[in-house]
Amino acid sequence: MQKNVFIGNLARAVAVTGTGDRAVARFTLIANEYAGKDKETGKTRERSVAIQFTAFRSKAEAIAKNAMRGDQLIVDYRVENNEYEKAGEIVYGYNFILEDFVFGAPGKEKREQFSRAG
Repeated sequence: MQKNVFIGNLARAVAVTGTGDRAVARFTLIANEYAGKDKETGKTRERSVAIQFTAFRSKAEAIAKNAMRGDQLIVDYRVENNEYEKAGEIVYGYNFILEDFVFGAPGKEKREQFSRAG
């Protein structure tokens, strides 16, 4: 069994297609990671990593209902092969399927919403 964790911020609002047992949400999380030091200046460099995840059923609905662009999510996920044929050629890819998640720090939009309500 594989165990993967990714911590990132939502690139945009999450939309759900379907409801109940047929609910599906696709969303992108973005995180910055260490990319070495600049040889000339000695400053730390970062690069952005963006991964599109797929969530199903109640988890998809919970994320779409409660998370806004910029909010942090901590996700447990599995990687699934996505192999198909297109124009006679085999195309290889991967799907990142959400197993579980936790809401992390609120993003700028949610913090502004809280300050207007408070």
